[in-house]
Amino acid sequence: MHTIYLGLGTNLGDRAANLQAAVVGLAENLCVTAASPIYETAPWGITDQPDFLNMCLTAETELPPHELLTLLKKLEKEIGRVPGERWGPRLIDIDLLFYAHQIIETEKLNIPHPELPERAFVLRPLADIAPNFVHPVLGETIAVLAAKVDGEGVRPFAPAPTLELKQ
Repeated sequence: MHTIYLGLGTNLGDRAANLQAAVVGLAENLCVTAASPIYETAPWGITDQPDFLNMCLTAETELPPHELLTLLKKLEKEIGRVPGERWGPRLIDIDLLFYAHQIIETEKLNIPHPELPERAFVLRPLADIAPNFVHPVLGETIAVLAAKVDGEGVRPFAPAPTLELKQ
């Protein structure tokens, strides 16, 4: 089994329901072991759009990284995501942030997620569930990386979604 970290985000429709659907769908395919609280965050990249709800999950999987990515993209489509503008509004986004301590650079997959160090909306919820995880490229913990970014615009929204997490 490999420990993975996922970032989830949504800013269209019933945002909380979108996150819940993603968590349930992921738990059907992965062994979800931790869920962060949900944060409401200002948009990043393209700022003229609704605020996002963001959260992170820790899970265990036996799927290899590219098969896992295929599963994540399939779940996004099942929930209702349609292709759109990069950094634009979305019904659901599921990002593979880390796959154990692996470093993967391919045309379709980059792990660790390359934009993670600049994203308070990912680092803050990730620090809630994995503060001591060390970024395999930067050599710093998630807590240290989260402290380095401007967290303004990342506001607590709700506790972690209810789900029986496997221990």
